[in-house]
Amino acid sequence: MTARKRPVHPRQPGLLQGDRSAPARGAESRRPTPPEVVPLAERLRPRTPDDFVGQTHLMGEDGPIRQLLRERRAVSCVLWGPPGTGKTTLAALMARACAWPTVWTTAVHLTTPQLRKLFRRAQDLFRARHIPLVVIVDEVHRLNRAQQALWLPWVERGTVVLIGITTENPSIALIPPLLSRLHVFRLHPLSPEELRQVFERTWTFLGLTDIPWEAEALESALMWAAGDARRLIQLVEAVGQDVRSRHLSTVDRSVVQRWAETILPVMDQGGEMFYNLISALHKSIRNSDPDAALYWLARLVLGGADPRYIARRLIRAAVEDVGLAEPRALGMAVDALRAFEHLGSPEGELVLAWVTVFLATAPKSDRVYTAFQEALDTAEATAGEPVPLHLCNPVTSFMEDWGYGEGYQHAHDTEAGVTAMECLPTALQGAQFYHPTARGMERRIRRWLAYIRKHRGPAENPPQ
Repeated sequence: MTARKRPVHPRQPGLLQGDRSAPARGAESRRPTPPEVVPLAERLRPRTPDDFVGQTHLMGEDGPIRQLLRERRAVSCVLWGPPGTGKTTLAALMARACAWPTVWTTAVHLTTPQLRKLFRRAQDLFRARHIPLVVIVDEVHRLNRAQQALWLPWVERGTVVLIGITTENPSIALIPPLLSRLHVFRLHPLSPEELRQVFERTWTFLGLTDIPWEAEALESALMWAAGDARRLIQLVEAVGQDVRSRHLSTVDRSVVQRWAETILPVMDQGGEMFYNLISALHKSIRNSDPDAALYWLARLVLGGADPRYIARRLIRAAVEDVGLAEPRALGMAVDALRAFEHLGSPEGELVLAWVTVFLATAPKSDRVYTAFQEALDTAEATAGEPVPLHLCNPVTSFMEDWGYGEGYQHAHDTEAGVTAMECLPTALQGAQFYHPTARGMERRIRRWLAYIRKHRGPAENPPQ
């Protein structure tokens, strides 16, 4: 009688699926894992394409991954998307469909010598059986640039089929030569209806279909899941255990909230989501939307973003978007950073909220920002233009003889505080970079600039 083979976890590093001649080291000596020890999300992982929920743009009848599964083949690709959207499951389905030897690993564990050994193994396999080695790399964005470059010839020749799994934007995380050799399949957060399907499967699997959920409780759970199927399964499992231990006859919102409040909001420190939230905060302020700005600020705070970083971004918004339309904005933003340093968290977050609302409701102008950008471009193109001699200080007698400072007009000697003296190089005279708006304080600046640009000389009645 032959021994019954133990099913192996599909993400076990180093496993060659479909290659019986090369079992994982020590695999035969391990004891079977009790089913209850395996996480529920893993036990519920879809094993067939028809069981997969979501990502219809990839797994619908005309979807590219569905086509690959029908044709029983795999291609080098990156599966990119938020957690709990099916990246690992799709990788497993592709590996199972093509039935080529498959290695599961994670970039965190891969060293350069291990990569070279892996490629030699793939080369031997290709020569012996004329099939590629499928290598599924979780957290592929953690490969350094040199390690990424090592993949290029093997992926190019088809000796290795690389399936990368990542939550990070591959256009940022991967080097262009490697990215050009990979298909990029982007996965999206699951919709509420798709999450509802996941919930029903999970609740049925737990054998609790006779315990109803109140509509408000279910909606609360779906909202907390935030498009993440794994997150929802963990919550539903916790609720199920609570139902059994307390012998509940129904699930109301209080039961869900009891477990949901322990789940942290979605945000990846330093990752794309973090910078997307920062961008949303900044642009909501720019668009004078205090409600949206407060919401994105709250998402950042709950996600654990460094409040000092948020304060620095508020300072930038004050300079770049409020500008001289409300000159007090910069000082208030800087004071907010100082106030947080004194108060700390959580009291200091209220200061950030305070200045966020002030910036969002203040009049806006980016005219200083755009004027400086234009001045930089002009200065770069005319860097050889000399400073007019009348603006140069004659610090020696020889410089006076050479005309330094000759013709200089002192603005404070005039009643209006402005003279007709040109202050730009000859080739740029008449150029204007700063064009103030008619909003806030810039309305007064605009009137004053219009007056002095028109007259450029002494005036008895300058505008107020």
